[in-house]
Amino acid sequence: MDIVFHGTSDALGVPRIYCQCDVCEEARLSGVNRRYRPSIQLCIEDEESIWIDCGPDWHIQMEQAQQRVVSRMLITHAHYDHIGGLPQWYDQCRYAKVKPKLYAATEVLQEIEARFPWLSGLIEFNSLDEGLMLGSWQLRIWRVNHGRNGYSYAFRFDHRPFGKSIVYCPDCIALSEDQQQLLYNVDMLIIGASFYKEPHPFETRSLYDVTEIVERSMVWKPRELWITHMSHDIDVRHVELLPQHVHYAKTGLKLSL
Repeated sequence: MDIVFHGTSDALGVPRIYCQCDVCEEARLSGVNRRYRPSIQLCIEDEESIWIDCGPDWHIQMEQAQQRVVSRMLITHAHYDHIGGLPQWYDQCRYAKVKPKLYAATEVLQEIEARFPWLSGLIEFNSLDEGLMLGSWQLRIWRVNHGRNGYSYAFRFDHRPFGKSIVYCPDCIALSEDQQQLLYNVDMLIIGASFYKEPHPFETRSLYDVTEIVERSMVWKPRELWITHMSHDIDVRHVELLPQHVHYAKTGLKLSL
């Protein structure tokens, strides 16, 4: 499986329109810290590529990927930074005469239907409650705590023949032991953190910060850990602050497993 990061920011993107901090100014100049709303692309064997999440920057991300059509989309949860681009996807598929398929947990599909009731006129809604096979990869999902923002879903992909495993969990905090079970000993864990060290009270937050993820990684023991969903508080050039197995994801980064 190849994974391409098209969006690695939090809900507001980087640079912030209103901000002139060092990270935002660097993002405007060289673009190392330029980040769009969360989205990744999966390229699996001979399967057509699949995108996870479709935020308001989806049109820009498609142009940068030089991709014209996406027929399958997976959604982690129904917050705007993860679904704001769905009307654009609808129009793209309508003009391209493509019958698209959208996959998410049943409760997420219901929220999307309530927000954008016309989408189901073209897009085929499919529940992920029982999982999905994508080529030789088995997908399982489970509900995770998103703090003050409610809930999200984590996605785990397992390649049974070779024993490989990937988890994508861009929005979570204060995970129960049950919610952590499928995070242990994976080959690649992709998880969100908006701050390096978040100053706000824990009970008011919606994501772990980088220091907490690094600490939890000593328990979860992933072979590689990639941090996404980053605000302008995080400068991806400062990798000296991270242990060897932890990395910041950058726009356009491609990983293979």
